[in-house]
Amino acid sequence: MKILLDDKAQKGIVLIIVLWVLTILMVIVMSFSVMIRSETYATLGFREGLDKRFLAEAGIERAIIELFYRNIYKNQEMFEEEKKAWAVDGKPYTFEMSNGQITVKIIDESGKIDINNLNDLSGIILRNLLTNMGVPDQEILIIVDSILDWKDSDDLRRLNGAENDYYMSLAKPYKAKNSKFDTLEELLLVKGMKPDILFGNGERKGIIDFITIYSNSSTINLRSAPREVLLAVPGLTPEIVDEIISKREGLIASNTLDIAIPQESSQFITQHGSSNSYTIESAGYKGDEKSAFTIKTSVILEGNNKIKYVYYKSPVNVK
Repeated sequence: MKILLDDKAQKGIVLIIVLWVLTILMVIVMSFSVMIRSETYATLGFREGLDKRFLAEAGIERAIIELFYRNIYKNQEMFEEEKKAWAVDGKPYTFEMSNGQITVKIIDESGKIDINNLNDLSGIILRNLLTNMGVPDQEILIIVDSILDWKDSDDLRRLNGAENDYYMSLAKPYKAKNSKFDTLEELLLVKGMKPDILFGNGERKGIIDFITIYSNSSTINLRSAPREVLLAVPGLTPEIVDEIISKREGLIASNTLDIAIPQESSQFITQHGSSNSYTIESAGYKGDEKSAFTIKTSVILEGNNKIKYVYYKSPVNVK
């Protein structure tokens, strides 16, 4: 049986079909438009991030040049401001480039607490650092003793420390290393260490910027130590620390600080020369933006103007 439609019915069906087709086309066009817009913004964001990264990398290269320059003129007085070598105590230096801004900091590793050379005596500096950062006393005792147990070669446990018996009892067991640390992040394997203590949180700084595995020294270099490390040295009061920071600026390698150092501090410090190991932190900015791409690297200066990278993290964080 055939159903015959009059002209009006046929036109109505055609109109409905046309409207549906138009609706589908509009949805496709709008979806394509949104996709293109998203891809455009993503591309622009990637490009800006790439620009910031290149700026940060340029800052690293500039810092290395400054380290070579500093090494050449370490025993010479330089009075002209533009010829002064960059400080290696974490002082920030900011300079402009055609497409952005760069902020660079250099820290001599000899001014930090070397956890690979930590011993029962010098462990007091790490304990003081943790105390000043607000870590509870009982946690501090566990962390310091456990660090010493982790890197020593025996299986004897210190009073608040940990050896294989503790680590093998964990849900995911592993053994104490009984050897030196290869990275600072390895501290997270040590009993008592927490990410917020190592890296910091909104309430306090982390200790990662004040410890090292590259200085090969159990003493702290007054010439380059950050304020937080100086305040952790027994006997150094805030007044003495301020005097040290003030007098060390521009001091050449052959001179010493003219400061009265308390006797109780002398066994923990040095102020002769500098190491050949440095940490560089470089941040690249675009225009007036507050966010930055940050790179952190540790380098060792070798002979014949050669440099060895021993640590490289990119990005550290995007602020």
